[in-house]
Amino acid sequence: MSAEYKANGTVTLTEEQILALHKKLRDMRHDVNGRLANIVAAAELARIRPDTAAERLKMLLEQPQKASDSIADFSRAFEGALGLKRE
Repeated sequence: MSAEYKANGTVTLTEEQILALHKKLRDMRHDVNGRLANIVAAAELARIRPDTAAERLKMLLEQPQKASDSIADFSRAFEGALGLKRE
């Protein structure tokens, strides 16, 4: 599902705003990569030690939602900084 956005015209960002937005991007990228690493680690540990699979499953299943939340947080900050509004 794709949302339509409308810009409010020209946007000017200060250097500080650009750097803050870039930091949020880096943080989001780091968080999502960490979540993916957790998924791989949990799957690998479950493969190596099947007796621990049940306890790994809970952590594994939490990761996609946490990654999605991180992306959504960044998206809101990005859209806000650029003055984008949903139509």
